[in-house]
Amino acid sequence: QVQLVESGGGLVQPGGSLRLSCAASGFTFSAYGMIWVRQAPGKGLEWVSDIDGDGESTYYPDSVKGRFTISRDNAKNTVYLQMNNLTPEDTALYYCVKDRDWSGHPPQYDHWGQGTQVTVSS
Repeated sequence: QVQLVESGGGLVQPGGSLRLSCAASGFTFSAYGMIWVRQAPGKGLEWVSDIDGDGESTYYPDSVKGRFTISRDNAKNTVYLQMNNLTPEDTALYYCVKDRDWSGHPPQYDHWGQGTQVTVSS
């Protein structure tokens, strides 16, 4: 069965950086786009980034563009989210999501991980 396990979250000061990882199993990883989604306390889900199956095309909303970078290593079945210049508004539970097809965009949410908490605070 599909499994997605996120890691790398934690507490970081404003202006700091974190790299999230998502280890995938149970499907042909390179055949699917991957997505990062977040949910801040008391708010709805927000799409953060997605990437196509071979890692050539990536997409971001304006809220994170220029600060966040999504990447993937198909040999390791892992997708990453490098987050720089973090602000308190980035505080959220971050989910790794498998897309329904290869392109990853527009995102079509399929299977979800359990999430990793990112807290940005001084």
